[in-house]
Amino acid sequence: MIGSRPLYMLFAIVLLPAPAEAANEEITYANQVSRIIQDNCQNCHQPGGIGPMSLTSYDEVRPWAPLIRLKVLEREMPPFQYDHDVGIQELKNDWRLSDGDINTIVAWVDTGSPIGDPENLPSPKSYPAIGEWRLADELGPPDHIIRSSPWDVPAEGQDLWWRPEVATGITESRCIKAIESLPSKAANGSTHHLDSEFLVQNESGEWVSFSRLSEYAQGKLGERVPEDTCRRAPANSRLLFSIHYYPDGNAVPDDQVSVGIWYHDEADNFDESAVYTQDLQFYTLDAGDDDYLIPPHGKLMTQGYYAFDHPVRIDSWQPHLHLRGVAMAMEIFYPETGQRELVSQSSNWNAGWNHNYIYEQGFQPLIPAGASIILTGWYDNTAGNPLNPDPDQWVGGGQRTTDEMSHAWIAITHLTDEGYEEMLLERNSHDQNSVATSGDVQ
Repeated sequence: MIGSRPLYMLFAIVLLPAPAEAANEEITYANQVSRIIQDNCQNCHQPGGIGPMSLTSYDEVRPWAPLIRLKVLEREMPPFQYDHDVGIQELKNDWRLSDGDINTIVAWVDTGSPIGDPENLPSPKSYPAIGEWRLADELGPPDHIIRSSPWDVPAEGQDLWWRPEVATGITESRCIKAIESLPSKAANGSTHHLDSEFLVQNESGEWVSFSRLSEYAQGKLGERVPEDTCRRAPANSRLLFSIHYYPDGNAVPDDQVSVGIWYHDEADNFDESAVYTQDLQFYTLDAGDDDYLIPPHGKLMTQGYYAFDHPVRIDSWQPHLHLRGVAMAMEIFYPETGQRELVSQSSNWNAGWNHNYIYEQGFQPLIPAGASIILTGWYDNTAGNPLNPDPDQWVGGGQRTTDEMSHAWIAITHLTDEGYEEMLLERNSHDQNSVATSGDVQ
């Protein structure tokens, strides 16, 4: 059921409650729809953007109105593959349209897509171009940038990997506020994904792993670190890149990818001595050797279990599958009670849009010592999967684009017993206050 896209889409196109303004005023492009598209679509759908068409004016939007109606009802656009009806819904940088915005677009199209009074159109917006830091609008330019060694990307060929190791240039150990990995503008289409990992010297002078810095896959915006935790950038370190290229017809000589780091500063009122440690974990959903195999016209489920000997908080969840992947879910298993809690689920996976689902402060899953997370992935190698390039092939786990992957990147904050109890008490107190306030309003 979860891995079946047609069933998901049938569920998704159920009409939502009508927007309040629909009964009071005519819905037009100038009054309402232009603002919805400007805030949610034009970042990609602009001249030179990654969207297949530009949607920056009424004349550009009007021919696509019926398709826009369909895509927003199916919740395929904006692309944010996170289920609406289960698990934690409080997310940062949430691209999903509200029910009201969806029904506003539907009502507008169903009444003939009128333009309305052009005098009511909003002022144009500017957006970061491809190859520019997207977090810079909010945070300013990165405090520190690390670039990979140059490498020639060919125009054609199979999957390629480049694993350079470079000095970070970090002279003082700092706590990270945000991270963004950035392919070059020229190789944006051929940079499938890239990982980066800090290395430090041990007592013997050998360079050994310290922590993962970041992971990028196509569609991902970046990573934000909560204010009460520290993901550390170590001084005098090196950075190991693992870059996966898939040639897209454009040769790019001396290509470099970049990782931008924003640090906490005095304006953040950040107290490093009073925060917990966070790191980025890599969790697989298989035996660890990619030893699964999906038969032609077949389906598969993979599952991984990870227990903790100390309490932790999950700050973000980023599932990763390839073309046959259709869904992933994350649950918490509490052995003392035998209960399983569904935390997050993505039932309409799309390998072209890799999102780091960051939970809002106060809504991150809290996991007590001894509990486990359960990660489940579903795969569909049939012709019913619209993203499947060839259902006649056997598909195994591997690094190539046409292989499959079964893992998730999860940002973990490591807590003390006292810290866990304090967060839990604060969470329960907030929930009780919310219930009391709701009762007062009624």
